[in-house]
Amino acid sequence: MVPTSKRPRRPVVAVTGAASGLGRELLARLVTSADFRRVVAIDEERGDIQEATWRVLDVRDPLLANRISDIDVVVHLAGDYAVDSDPGERRAYNLRAAQTVLTASAAARVRRVVLVTSAMVYGAEADNDVPLAEDAPVAAEPDTGVVGDYLEIEALVRRSLRSHPGLEVTVLRPAAVVGPGVDTVITRHFESPRLLTVKGCAQRWQFCHIDDLVSALELAAKGVVTGVAAVGCDGWLELEQVEELSGIRRFELPAGLTFGTAQRLHRLGVTPAPATDLHYVVYPWVVDCTSLREAGWKPAWTNEAAFKQLLELRENRTTVVGRRLPVKEATLTAAGATVAVIGTAAIVRQVRKKRRQ
Repeated sequence: MVPTSKRPRRPVVAVTGAASGLGRELLARLVTSADFRRVVAIDEERGDIQEATWRVLDVRDPLLANRISDIDVVVHLAGDYAVDSDPGERRAYNLRAAQTVLTASAAARVRRVVLVTSAMVYGAEADNDVPLAEDAPVAAEPDTGVVGDYLEIEALVRRSLRSHPGLEVTVLRPAAVVGPGVDTVITRHFESPRLLTVKGCAQRWQFCHIDDLVSALELAAKGVVTGVAAVGCDGWLELEQVEELSGIRRFELPAGLTFGTAQRLHRLGVTPAPATDLHYVVYPWVVDCTSLREAGWKPAWTNEAAFKQLLELRENRTTVVGRRLPVKEATLTAAGATVAVIGTAAIVRQVRKKRRQ
């Protein structure tokens, strides 16, 4: 009698932050997949995906290990990355959540944990390779913004891999994420009346539509991609293409003046993000998605299509350097609104110089 090979047991997968946002999008996809035996949803409140098994709890709870003892794969998407969140509270939540998930997963003998950070960890610099290789150094500057959170989370991952060698951890680093419900410093940049640029450097833009991030997360949950993998649309858009598609014209300033003024405004509480976040709207950080491409993954969205949707989702909001203007302020002219925040020092200096001549 010829022995028959057993089919591998389909894993049980859990998604944290499953009630809304990216977590809900992934959950909706996983419950229709035949590759998982059961899909567990973890959040502080029950969501609307009825096909999942819901477990209502805070992922920072030390008792999390008891609630995931039957789980094979955890996709951790619970986090606070809102532009306007208090930086200290946001970081405390994100780090505690990631640390608890990693520790609890190791204790519960979970096979694999999948996390999402950002390609921002590579850093945005004028002389960056275009595109950056997946194994390029993590060179972002630690700060109080979300980039600093991502760097800290990746440091937690590295420590976890040393402490728990039996736990497999996959980290996805998406390019600038766009899509319904996405609100970041990057998406707000295109709510501005002008595109801030730095003299001597032409930005290149790469996007990652949330649909493509979800499909990449599914592959990571299955173990098709492991380690660190970048996610994004193929190629990039040149600044001239972005101007043509958006109808927004550039406003160019020297680098020193741009970042110096932005940092002062941030310290005064005028702008929500630190000046280092501005690097990501004026310098390139395009990534080459080698691991996913070699696994057969292909983005469904092009940069142009993703960017067009970003523009459609702006809803007539006016934002200057990450700060959304109230309706009564949004009547400022395009040049006036830009000057009001980032260009003020430049204009004042120009006027003073002319008066001295």
